[in-house]
Amino acid sequence: MTPIDAVSSPAVIELRQYTLRPGRREELIELFDREFIETQEETGMLVLGQFRDLDEPDRFVWLRGFEDMTVRHHALTAFYDGPVWAEHGPQANATMVDSDDVLLLRPLTAGSGFTVRPSHRPRPGAPAPEGFVSATVWSFPPGQPEGIALIRHGLLPVLHETGPAPLAALTTETAHNTFARLPVRTGENAVVFTSYPDESAHRRHMAEMRAHPRTRELLTSIGSEQTADPRTLRLAPTSRSLLP
Repeated sequence: MTPIDAVSSPAVIELRQYTLRPGRREELIELFDREFIETQEETGMLVLGQFRDLDEPDRFVWLRGFEDMTVRHHALTAFYDGPVWAEHGPQANATMVDSDDVLLLRPLTAGSGFTVRPSHRPRPGAPAPEGFVSATVWSFPPGQPEGIALIRHGLLPVLHETGPAPLAALTTETAHNTFARLPVRTGENAVVFTSYPDESAHRRHMAEMRAHPRTRELLTSIGSEQTADPRTLRLAPTSRSLLP
């Protein structure tokens, strides 16, 4: 197992969205930030970010990364068969209605994954940071590269030209899920994450992007390849998130 370095760029990423029982999100966040960050990372994974979904008061969204699929299998086995999950897992599960909304992802291109410094993670009890993260999920037919190519060669350059560079651009990891206890969903195969100082900066960027001369034709082309409309998650980081 490779130690987590000062700068880490995991090659395999899980995007996890939990639907919680009404009013119990803060309970899960407090438990997660206290018990499930360092203890997961001790097994070889990296907790990238934890978020409140601004549109769904009972949804908790988080990301974790792995060096590769082999490390993922070993790390998940060690954690979910280990003493920390045995002690605190029942309390976490009691807050949840559904925990199976999970995408298994990898960087869309070389260098388009998350790059973080785990040593910069806030300590327990730190105030929640300011900041806003958008995550847009695009759905294209599996095995057909045209939609992904439009994201890579069309949308990403426009986003760069009109505002902050995306935090990460990811696509579906097609390797077999070797940890069957945690299912993953297929079908959504491009996710673009962008960080902003606040929500108003995000709105300005989207307005500038829509006004770009290439955007209308680009979005029409992307729309013709989609199997469903894109969905954007509006996320606020918790106090110990490494992102944004």
